[in-house]
Amino acid sequence: MKVIFRIPKPHQVELQGRRRVSELARELGFNLESHLVIRGDDLLTRDAVVEDTDTIEVRPAISGG
Repeated sequence: MKVIFRIPKPHQVELQGRRRVSELARELGFNLESHLVIRGDDLLTRDAVVEDTDTIEVRPAISGG
């Protein structure tokens, strides 16, 4: 799967194998309390399973003004 981070510095990570969103967050070191995990137009919960072929975007849930 491809995991895309856009903030603070755009980068992407390639991973093999399916896993739950909570496992993905732990493995990549981001907190689900402060980040959104998105697949296409869907916001994923911590129990959602992401597949090897998915493209996932991780965005901070906090914005400034």
